Amino acid sequence: MLQLANLRQQFGETIAVRDVSLQIQPGSFVGVIGRSGAGKSTLLRMINRLNTPTAGRIIYAGKDVTNLTGAELRAWRRSCAMIFQQFNLVGRMDVLTNVLTGRLAHASHLASLLNVWSDADKAIALSALEQFDMAHLAAQRVDQLSGGQQQRVAICRALVQEPDIILADEPIASLDPRNTKAVMDALLRINKQFGITVICNLHSLDLARAYCDRLVGMAAGQVVFDAAPAALTPDVAQQLYGMEAADVADMTPSPSPEMTSGAQAAA
Repeated sequence: MLQLANLRQQFGETIAVRDVSLQIQPGSFVGVIGRSGAGKSTLLRMINRLNTPTAGRIIYAGKDVTNLTGAELRAWRRSCAMIFQQFNLVGRMDVLTNVLTGRLAHASHLASLLNVWSDADKAIALSALEQFDMAHLAAQRVDQLSGGQQQRVAICRALVQEPDIILADEPIASLDPRNTKAVMDALLRINKQFGITVICNLHSLDLARAYCDRLVGMAAGQVVFDAAPAALTPDVAQQLYGMEAADVADMTPSPSPEMTSGAQAAA
């Protein structure tokens, strides 16, 4: 279990996350929802320890990871993979090499410096790409791919880390509907087939309802909603987004029949 106890992140006079306490069960798919500036990204960055909390604790499997440094911090980041909105890939490198960077924590220091990968590591990376219908693009430069393809490469990179948790920070924010479905289906497949816990920041309420089994709503850095998607009423949506509930319902189109059936099939 991942436990967050009274987590706080403060930048000068600004409190980005205010005393958040959550328990995340292993194998769950949690959507974190709320308007821009609600503290969603900061929360994920604290969990991954890209940001060190101002106060509070992060505990995983009984171990306090809040103040880890050095090799222990690297090990935590390996087991708690991060997927970013802007992909964070190296465009001039090919797809396979980008995915292989997810194996850095498993490679020797010399091998990682020389960019020399074992046959076993290459097989793991190619297997991940095959699962997401990307193996045929292994030799192609990443900057020649579509946004949706690049995000799937980033997901494969996270998967080959062999993590316990995947943190996805607005992974579909810059994608069109077709690629949005492909990326969300990929995250759902990882969650259901491998039992990897997924915590995903989302703006779209419809996508959150379609893919997540638990929703955590944030407003002004605080958790104001924590329940199953069915409990997300118009009143709660209004509290989260600070607008009329009808306007919230119109923020994104309803899931297509293909998206809904895809999510159900993957489940």
